[in-house]
Amino acid sequence: MKKPNFIIAGFPKCGTTSLHHYLNEHPQIFMPSQKELHFFTYEILSKLKNGPKDSAVKKTQIQDSKRYLEFYRNVKNEIAIGDASPSYINYPGQFLKIKEYLEDPKFIIVLRDPINRAYSNYLHLKREHRETLTFKEAVNKENKRIKNKYSDFWYYKFNSTYYEKIVMAKETFKDVLIITSEELNENHEATMKKVYKFLDVDCDFITKRKSNRFNKGGYYKKNLFTKFLFQPSKFKNLIKKVIKPTPSLKILLAQIASIFRKKTEEIDEETVLYLTKHFKEDIEKLKSLNINTSNWRDY
Repeated sequence: MKKPNFIIAGFPKCGTTSLHHYLNEHPQIFMPSQKELHFFTYEILSKLKNGPKDSAVKKTQIQDSKRYLEFYRNVKNEIAIGDASPSYINYPGQFLKIKEYLEDPKFIIVLRDPINRAYSNYLHLKREHRETLTFKEAVNKENKRIKNKYSDFWYYKFNSTYYEKIVMAKETFKDVLIITSEELNENHEATMKKVYKFLDVDCDFITKRKSNRFNKGGYYKKNLFTKFLFQPSKFKNLIKKVIKPTPSLKILLAQIASIFRKKTEEIDEETVLYLTKHFKEDIEKLKSLNINTSNWRDY
């Protein structure tokens, strides 16, 4: 049974979901039916489950090699075989494990403006009916949540700190490609060609669903439909095993959910200033790696 030969290790809420689906359209690329397998970080993530509904989320993470490889049993003659799991980039201590098990895979890292990424992360937990604090309160409570072993998806600043993790990835893996979600959204075809070239597949292929968003951001009214759609649960995990969440189904559900979408509040200025100062040094270091941050805020 073949193993993945490339990894998408974008930070949470950076566009790995969209990239997973875009790559899945390409006839020379195989992506597993479940994104975010988190196989190589399971031993770490499995211990972080004390936040609201964290245990339900953990049920889809892959613990053993046999189950992991089962997701690749349908690989045929595809050139590129992928695993899109955001957590991999956050734990450089697992890089050697990934490199040895997958025999030095190609490594794609997806970045996003750190404040926008953190706020999108926050809104994701809000629409799941899990986050109850304001963004300012949640940012200030991060250290306490880390101490209490919440899932790392609650670590808004940690997930938006990139430089050291990228440096270690570049030191570990021979082939590393870094793109931003802003590039992916604003210069879709050029960015996808860059990814295709990196994976040595046909660069002339054009995705069909580039105008659609697979995971709509923002915040929604609380009702039974949005609670069922967004909130993690064991029941929902069972349904996904019977009814596979295909891109078309996800788009349809997103269109229905848009009826209940609320206007997203702006981040308060005090929190913006605090986070701008917090991320400033990290952003300056990123620029030394020739990473395009021109579409980000002014740090």
